[in-house]
Amino acid sequence: MKEADKLFVGSIPAVYDRHLGPFMFEPYAQEMAERIARFGPQSLLETAAGTGIVTRAMARTLPADVSITATDLNQAMVDFAAAQTTARNVSWRQSDALALPFADGAFDAVVCQFGVMFFPDKRAGYREALRVLKPGGRFFFSVWDRIEENDIARLVTEAVAALFPADPPQFLARTPHGYHDRAVIREQLEQAGFSRIEIETVQKPGRAPSPRDPAIGFCQGSPLRSEIAARDASRLDEATAAAADAVAARFGTGPIESKIQAHVITATR
Repeated sequence: MKEADKLFVGSIPAVYDRHLGPFMFEPYAQEMAERIARFGPQSLLETAAGTGIVTRAMARTLPADVSITATDLNQAMVDFAAAQTTARNVSWRQSDALALPFADGAFDAVVCQFGVMFFPDKRAGYREALRVLKPGGRFFFSVWDRIEENDIARLVTEAVAALFPADPPQFLARTPHGYHDRAVIREQLEQAGFSRIEIETVQKPGRAPSPRDPAIGFCQGSPLRSEIAARDASRLDEATAAAADAVAARFGTGPIESKIQAHVITATR
């Protein structure tokens, strides 16, 4: 993973939330909230919370007396998410998941929806989650399956790469879809000290009102934007249009539905 893969700044959080949130993240957020609710935590830490999509799902689903501390590395994400979240039991702060500013054994559960892939040191992130969990606490997280199992991300990657054949942008394949080996995930969790590891591959429909929505989301609302700009900033709109055309050629020009696939993991301290 490149350092720029972690940058969600400027207008990216709002574009990400509007164009990728409903398509990619909301389908998994409610399920994650329900998994956590069945465990019944009283204190919960969320890392890499992004724009707060799963945070809001948990606030809707969990009892109002459950304390939710939501964090993200990027202050721009924290600011955007906090402005969208009205639940009184949710507090926000900027924090690095690899160096959490919380005491040992502070939480019943830690949750991280689609954030682990961005950790430069996965084992360090797992050790920190383990450290802040109480004995018997659980770590709930999800990662995307390989890009070949997520059609629109693949189509966007191929379309943008074709515009820059000498140096094709590979952010989506490299980072969001680059950490999908179940055996590796299990091994690294065990090395960090977790037990009773459950990994489930979950397929869902990703829906968007048009092919342009996910194209805008990926090309202008993710670090792929920085990769395009680094090659030729004047071609951002061209790249977005090429991505939208590729999605439309496969799924049509109206509302679209595409398979998305992820691994959902529960590990016990």
